[in-house]
Amino acid sequence: MEKHLDPYGLSRVIAPKGSLPQAADALDPSLPGRSDEIVVDVDHLNVDAASFRQISTAAEGDPARIAETIREIVRTRGKMHNPVTGSGGMLIGRIREVGEDHPARGVLRPGDRIATLVSLTLTPLLLEEILAVHPEIDRVDVRGHAILFASGVWARLPDDLPETLALAALDVCGAPALVERYVEPGQTVLVLGSGKSGLLCCAQAKEKGARVIACDISPEAVETSISLGIADEGLVADATRPVDLLRGVEERTSGKLCDVVVNCSNVPRTEMAAILSVRERGRVIFFSTATSFTAAALGAEGVGKDAELLIGNGYAQGHADLTLDLLRRHPALRRHFESRFG
Repeated sequence: MEKHLDPYGLSRVIAPKGSLPQAADALDPSLPGRSDEIVVDVDHLNVDAASFRQISTAAEGDPARIAETIREIVRTRGKMHNPVTGSGGMLIGRIREVGEDHPARGVLRPGDRIATLVSLTLTPLLLEEILAVHPEIDRVDVRGHAILFASGVWARLPDDLPETLALAALDVCGAPALVERYVEPGQTVLVLGSGKSGLLCCAQAKEKGARVIACDISPEAVETSISLGIADEGLVADATRPVDLLRGVEERTSGKLCDVVVNCSNVPRTEMAAILSVRERGRVIFFSTATSFTAAALGAEGVGKDAELLIGNGYAQGHADLTLDLLRRHPALRRHFESRFG
């Protein structure tokens, strides 16, 4: 009898039927795993920065309330899919079993440690217990299991980097990969936000031979980018105040603006700061899940800015290796990641 495989996980969708798992309201994370699935014993969730910020703010920073909110989302939806921000994150765990029809059969074995490189918004997940909440790094230690479909991307954790460091980097590895793809030598690049993705984007843009301006509302974050040698100069500004930020960019570019703007900010309403700061026919890459693409498209039209607006896809071929190699080549950046996120 011919097998009916399910590489996109449609059979795991509870409602609405016929939708893909990411768009679904609820998924079925029950066992046993199917022949073209991987079952993962989950140790850590790295919650998307915008999602964790929203949950933490609503919980007034209380770790117990943060844990309860995450537990309720997963219990209700069968996945870590924040209904407010629409975003998820990624996980680290150990392989429990690999289905006989999964493409990783023979490549992965029980006990192997992996990071999933697909969003938690489409990953069936069941939590038995939340062990600890780490608000400073958007991480939750858990006990439970997840399902990875045949189409799901994963990375085996490297032996030469601490797991927590690898998790922090792999969580945002799509960002520097697109910077590597689109930034050219001699360009001026503005990076909004100096968190994990922002720092990696600065480092990658600098390697490409660009002039890099790091922008953040925090003076300490901007100074970190410069002191690590991955930004040429900094701009302390609130990206939700686009005209004020534009003036700062004009001062640093003699009015020429930027060839590329990479938006890694984890707060809403930063679309216009990015659009105003890019030159005509320049490019804006949006990596923040706090971005409203309606606001970006209509905003660019409204100010008459002819710019290419790119949605930062979390997946790019080779993105995991590129990002981990970036940390290996930048010892100071690696040490910062270890101290800040490890």
